[in-house]
Amino acid sequence: MGKSGSDRIRLAARALAAAGACLMLANCGSSSKLSRIDPKYGVSSSPRVVASGDTVPKGGGTYRIGKPYTVAGRVYVPQENTKYKAEGLASWYGDAFHGRLTANGEVFDMASLSAAHPTLPLPCYVRVTNLGNSKSLVVRVNDRGPYHGNRLIDVSNKAAELLEFKRNGVAPVRVEYVGRAPLEGSDDRQLMATLRTGVPAPSPSTVRVASARPFVPELRPSIGETSASSRVSTHRQESDGRREVSYGEGDVTGRVHPVAAYAPADQSGPSEFSARGLY
Repeated sequence: MGKSGSDRIRLAARALAAAGACLMLANCGSSSKLSRIDPKYGVSSSPRVVASGDTVPKGGGTYRIGKPYTVAGRVYVPQENTKYKAEGLASWYGDAFHGRLTANGEVFDMASLSAAHPTLPLPCYVRVTNLGNSKSLVVRVNDRGPYHGNRLIDVSNKAAELLEFKRNGVAPVRVEYVGRAPLEGSDDRQLMATLRTGVPAPSPSTVRVASARPFVPELRPSIGETSASSRVSTHRQESDGRREVSYGEGDVTGRVHPVAAYAPADQSGPSEFSARGLY
């Protein structure tokens, strides 16, 4: 077989190798996508739109209540119940969720005083009282959850610190509806000033914060139109049709370890859901 025949064989071998590499990449991409979908709940990870270390924008979401929905056999009926009061377990979430979109299109900041609840309107204020030490604090609910067991609410890393149960992971709490929260975001200095021991935390509107400068909501990071701020805008526009979701079964014991955020996948088109993790 001549030189031309050898060249043809080498070219064919290269073509087959390239095709094989493409198939491997395609399969890896597909497997990676499927690996982010929980087999039980049919959820995929919600996007991280602000990188670690970047300024997290305040507010910027929409007001949502949502229609009744069922996940993992449980029915949730979102509503604005001004007399809402319930007791149960609280857990906390932090770094793994930081910078990810919440159910109403805001961005989760683990250093802010926020929370996730399965049915209350978004955003709203609730009073969370740690029944173990009588610490009471008002937080901003801007996400759906918790999604596991008999937990009543998830609070941010900072809120768990102030309520003094971060080390334990979970705590028995009482949750009371306070009222709607402004879409432009909340002043964490004002929410922090609601912290009380032995008495219920007051409404943020009744708390005065001494400061040399007023609270000015940042709907975009102060560093300008960075890639992070662009992603926030893009993902919020793509998520305008979302509904909230929450789910959970079984008992909760032991320490809570935050994991990646999730949102139910809609194979027919853009996701209509946005929510957080299963753990």
